[in-house]
Amino acid sequence: MSNSIDTRAGIPAYAELRALSNFSFLKGASWPEELVGRAKALGYGAIAVCDECSMAGAVRAHVASKEHDLKVLHGSQFQVVCDAPFTLVVIASNIEGYGNLCEFITSLRRSAEKGTYRLELGAIEPSALADCVVLVSPDRESTDAQLETIARWLLNSFIGRCWFAVEMQRVLDDEMWLYRMRLVSELTAIPLVASGDVRMHLRSRKMLHDVMTAARVGRPLTDCGLDLELNSEQHMRSRVLLAQRFPEDLLRETLRVAERCTFSLDELRYQYPSEVVPDGQTPASYLRQLTYDGAGRRWPGGMPAKVQAQIEHELELICELNYEHYFLTVADIVRFAQSQGISCQGRGSAANSVVCYCIGVTEVDPARMSVLFERFISRERNEPPDIDIDFEHQRREEVIQYLYRKYGRDRAALTAVVIKYRAKMAFKDVGKALGIPLEQLEALASNLAWWDGSEVLEQRVAESGLDPSKLVVQQLMKLTSQLIGMPRHMSQHPGGFVLTKGPLKRLVPIENASMEDRTICEWDKDDLDALGLLKVDVLALGMLSAIRRSLEFVSMRKGYAFSMQDIPAEDRATYQMISRADTVGVFQIESRAQMSMLPRLKPQCFYDLVIEVAIVRPGPIQGNMVHPYLNRRQGKEPVEYPSEALKEALGRTLGVPIFQEQVMQVAIVAAGFTAGEADQLRRSMAAWKRKGGLQQYYDKIVTGMTSRGYERAFAHQIFEQIKGFSEYGFPESHAASFALLVYASCWLKKHHPAEFLAALLNSQPLGFYSPSQLVQDAQRHDVQVRAVDVMYSEWDCTLEDLPDAPAVRLGLRLIDGFKEASAARIMAERARGPFDNPEDLAHRAKLEQHEMQLLAGADALGSLSGHRRQQVWQASALRRAPKLLQGAPVDEDFLELPAALEGEEVVHDYNTVGLTLRSHPMLLLRPQLQKHRLARASDLDRVRAGQMVSYAGIVTVRQQPETAKGTVFISLEDETGNVQVIIWPHLKERFRPEVLRSKLLAVYGRWQREGDVKNLIAFKLKDLTPLLGGLSTTSRDFH
Repeated sequence: MSNSIDTRAGIPAYAELRALSNFSFLKGASWPEELVGRAKALGYGAIAVCDECSMAGAVRAHVASKEHDLKVLHGSQFQVVCDAPFTLVVIASNIEGYGNLCEFITSLRRSAEKGTYRLELGAIEPSALADCVVLVSPDRESTDAQLETIARWLLNSFIGRCWFAVEMQRVLDDEMWLYRMRLVSELTAIPLVASGDVRMHLRSRKMLHDVMTAARVGRPLTDCGLDLELNSEQHMRSRVLLAQRFPEDLLRETLRVAERCTFSLDELRYQYPSEVVPDGQTPASYLRQLTYDGAGRRWPGGMPAKVQAQIEHELELICELNYEHYFLTVADIVRFAQSQGISCQGRGSAANSVVCYCIGVTEVDPARMSVLFERFISRERNEPPDIDIDFEHQRREEVIQYLYRKYGRDRAALTAVVIKYRAKMAFKDVGKALGIPLEQLEALASNLAWWDGSEVLEQRVAESGLDPSKLVVQQLMKLTSQLIGMPRHMSQHPGGFVLTKGPLKRLVPIENASMEDRTICEWDKDDLDALGLLKVDVLALGMLSAIRRSLEFVSMRKGYAFSMQDIPAEDRATYQMISRADTVGVFQIESRAQMSMLPRLKPQCFYDLVIEVAIVRPGPIQGNMVHPYLNRRQGKEPVEYPSEALKEALGRTLGVPIFQEQVMQVAIVAAGFTAGEADQLRRSMAAWKRKGGLQQYYDKIVTGMTSRGYERAFAHQIFEQIKGFSEYGFPESHAASFALLVYASCWLKKHHPAEFLAALLNSQPLGFYSPSQLVQDAQRHDVQVRAVDVMYSEWDCTLEDLPDAPAVRLGLRLIDGFKEASAARIMAERARGPFDNPEDLAHRAKLEQHEMQLLAGADALGSLSGHRRQQVWQASALRRAPKLLQGAPVDEDFLELPAALEGEEVVHDYNTVGLTLRSHPMLLLRPQLQKHRLARASDLDRVRAGQMVSYAGIVTVRQQPETAKGTVFISLEDETGNVQVIIWPHLKERFRPEVLRSKLLAVYGRWQREGDVKNLIAFKLKDLTPLLGGLSTTSRDFH
């Protein structure tokens, strides 16, 4: 790397030794890459990105240093607590110093609450910062005696590697401060060095920096006082300005400091954990043993020669690239989960690997797919493969704690996720800083929808009562647009684990997460990828919990263990149900988009499900692949292949590329790419919208194809399809892993609907549908559902009437606010004998009055007290007696109350349990709705296509997918079924309040139907929510 310094016109050279990025949350106003780019543009010799007690921005700075060919130093700065507080800047000289600094940061972060640290002068052990250079920037309020004390401490602790940093920020006492610092320097021989104390790369970020400061201290700008910087001098100044501000010797000293620091993140070497290899085995021999042991179980009658050849090919490549430890680590995690009865499944590109299939990481038999191992590992890529493992969402924590126990907190940590400002939070923080009244900011925040892009923010501001012509509102708009996307704080990845052989804290600092018993490293997924560090994804999947619970219920009913492997393959009745889009509650194919596709595609076999999972994705949609595939499948257009070679790659999808692997195969077969080059193409596809870089492949693809006899127009079409995939292309292997769960959940719904419902309710929250919708759907499939009752219900939902057709008994878990520990006491006492009355229940189960009121409000005391009003009356009279009087008889006259009307009961059901087993609310409202001639869902089934209709239903789901170009899809529900409503962008803006806030929505529009696909195209909307009265309903909003 060249570090040549621009010395034109005799301007002194300079290296910035103290720059704070926006990863010092709400303290820096520029990205690390902006700082590095600006330093290069200004001709700096180097820049030290030193975030406060953090290395979170280090990788971004490192990547930018390569891009701009500029030396980047890695360090951190700390506020030291003592009689005369000062800032300590520590920069790593070499790899040992970097490790020491990371360990130092870790010790501070791990001993404090998330996002904080405290460093006292007496806690600084000089040896802990060996191989680092140290700069001290004292507070200007310090007395001469305090400066001398700091200087003597600095000299005694860090002799030969310490400097006093001097900032010249165009304030009145600059010259006096420089004079005082020179006196201290002469007294102690500690050299002085220039420092910019940079907080932003450009002067124009000063206003944004002030707003960040106001957000950090929690006060409006007018009350921030000295918390704000006095001027904008803490930007990256030109070398001409620096020469005017600083004496030349202080500028020259910055280069001496920079020369002492030679460390680059390129020097970090990752080592895999070694525990997974038994004594007497090498990683390669043990992986081979596990693979062939597994192959024996997968193919008991002997494996095909093609499979054995593939295994040998994979093992050779795995060993050549030294990835054996990675596979063994993942296999170990899966073995632990299986030993604990935790359902899990590997997915992603791992399903392209026969080795992964053999060692139990994935259940997808690669022989059923078109295996492309290079999608998973390739020589050209030279980075660890990516294996995602899904675990039951309610038991994943057991797997996470197993990893912490096995590797220790100093060798295992979760990956970080940087939480960035979004519109609502940005408007609130900027508005508070500018002193805009809170009620106006609340109105603005509530008026922002998840679909609002930057182009409509000004309109939203005006709608909330703020005048866009006022200066303060213009500042609000400008500063909010700058703040959106800026880092706000660090959070944890859902399950990305970093595991190392040596201490992880010497590679990257580790800090506490907000969740108890969790620790995170300071780098995110992209940072780890950039440095080639191993990440194992331990993810949560609710449907795995639901399927395991379903299988347990089925086993209970059948009287023997029934597992996933026992589910019959290719069940005709299951595919018929799927083709009718009768898929509420199942995995993946339950959304509006999937349901509208199912009757068109009509899956008839497992591979059709693989296509179904992948085709309703932005990639195939944007690449214009959906309609050609459907037309060919339905016989509307011929299936043609430009060559036999392409027939092999695209034959299974009727000549239309749907999967990422197919794009790679087309590049290999038709354009002459190697497998590794095709993988590079896939990676460019994933990033081209962000970084560009696909155009370089245009010539290679088009020239490669035309030279092999393909028409130029066809080659151009293939390239456009590749572009359409962008970052949304779905791997076939990933789709196959998901399709296994799709089929299993559909088979269970078809053949064991009661067991499936109970399992779904016990696995909440998951999926698109609320418990209310799941129960209604099950009832439409003739499942009997029984109310929550303290005499029969357990915590979870259970099955009754076994082994006959079971009924589902709702569990106490559905009662809002009721605790599992209280339910456990009820169940334990009930096992000893039935309860006589509410007093007996409260006394024996030690329930407080408010718990009895929760049970009564949920109608769960029906077997003891009769109707709900009676229950609530009796529960309200129950107060636990003093200990002395407990057990004393109470003789009171019985007061009998009249039962409530059904409408009141339904409202209480929704407010307490979230669903009702009584009449649907819409049935109770039907007389009023009929006056407005509003149809039911079942009425629309008889309406011909193109007819104008009026319909009303309860809003259950709102969606605006990225590929929908502003169109919103709303699912409405009534007592007879569901209706999907399509709202075009122009209508969405016209009826914005109705789209955003309605709970009960009336729609006037055109009925659209094509075969079994039915939608209502909205022309006009009306909010009928007041008709619901006190009924509490919620919709699930997705985007």
